[in-house]
Amino acid sequence: MKRPPSLTLRLTLLFTIAAMVGLLAFGWIVEQALKNHFSSEDLHEIKVVTQAVEESLSQLQADSDLAQIKQRLDDILVGHHGALLHISDAAGRLIYSSPGPDLSLMPALSPDQLAPDGIQQWSDSRHNYSALVQQVAGKSGADYTVIIAVITDHYLHFLHEFRRTLWIMVIGGIVVMGLMGWIAVRHGHRPLHHIVDQISRISANELNTRLDPGAVPAELTELALSFNELLQRMEEAFNRISNFSADIAHELRTPVTNLMTQSQVTLSQVRSMEEYREILYSNMEEYERMAQMIDDMLFLAKADNGLHPPNAEDVDLENEVRSLFDYYEAWAEERRVSLALKGAAHIQGDRLMLRRALGNLLSNAIRHTPAGSTVNVQLGSAGSRVHIAVQNPGAPLPAEQIARIFDRFYRTDPSRQQSGEGAGLGLAIVKSIVKSHGGKIVATSDKTCTQFRVSLPATDRRTKKQ
Repeated sequence: MKRPPSLTLRLTLLFTIAAMVGLLAFGWIVEQALKNHFSSEDLHEIKVVTQAVEESLSQLQADSDLAQIKQRLDDILVGHHGALLHISDAAGRLIYSSPGPDLSLMPALSPDQLAPDGIQQWSDSRHNYSALVQQVAGKSGADYTVIIAVITDHYLHFLHEFRRTLWIMVIGGIVVMGLMGWIAVRHGHRPLHHIVDQISRISANELNTRLDPGAVPAELTELALSFNELLQRMEEAFNRISNFSADIAHELRTPVTNLMTQSQVTLSQVRSMEEYREILYSNMEEYERMAQMIDDMLFLAKADNGLHPPNAEDVDLENEVRSLFDYYEAWAEERRVSLALKGAAHIQGDRLMLRRALGNLLSNAIRHTPAGSTVNVQLGSAGSRVHIAVQNPGAPLPAEQIARIFDRFYRTDPSRQQSGEGAGLGLAIVKSIVKSHGGKIVATSDKTCTQFRVSLPATDRRTKKQ
């Protein structure tokens, strides 16, 4: 793919073209003004001579007056530099002709070929002329053809020189404006080059660097702000990945260390088949815990990258919660915890993913509920949203723990890290599932209970029936 031209080249060409168009337009306007000026001067000159000739011819009564009229015509031409005159009668006989070219050789043009003022342009081998052909009636009733012309070489030469000077100015203006445009663009791009230099120095160890929006031109303020927001997101993602990698290593180290230690102790002496079987069962528990952790991490990775889109099916949340109550009933009874459900709701979503999210919330609530207390699950709808609330009594959680409760591998009770009760991914998975369904989850805690409240888009049951 061909690389597009640089901004410097584009702006320089733009300045150059603008200068060329401006100079050409200015030159054309001046040239037309000069042309019109000289043409009006020629027309005025011709009209004055024509009027004087008409007055003289109108007094001509007989051929005997020709000598006198010729003298008068000579006097008329004396005061008009470059004016030429040719007069002939109706029979074509020459009455008067001024020294110079023979104007009778000028071709006759039809009226539609003439200029609006009747002037026609003519040239011979020596000069260029503006001429007017006029029919004049004498006092005796005779008709005369009068041709008045003026030489236009002087201003045609001037216009030619002007045109040549104009092109020199245009070429010079193109060069000068191109150079000035290049300098101006390079100078104007300095803040952009400064930003590029700052960006080029940013590395993985310097993601906390930020551009100063107040130190750049107004046109680049949005760029600086957008880049700072990008750096903020990159820094957060980098820190999250770094912490995630550290947490994975820490979480996997514990079961691997347990397996290694247990295997070394087992191999330190000869044991019976029963003892080996118990050790293998114990190892199996660690393997299952590692497998569950890896499965959870894969689920979160796919969800973060949009590789686990939810299916669209009608889900009866009341039935799903009651099914989960049956599943966790034995464990809840062992911990002397009661389970209670209130309300009903339907939603359009992925049943298995929603069941997993509800199961994680329910197991988390049972785990942190004191013996003799009840875990309450409330379902309901309000407008276009479905609400799910899971409440469990217990000691209130500090605000700093509530803020991090959905972080991966985070546990509110650090002592549980060695207890084998989950890897701290359950609530992170819940948040990911809720987010993939277009919902939100909020955790709150006070002296009476800790509550997780989920808000999801509601299902239109009438559309379903249709």
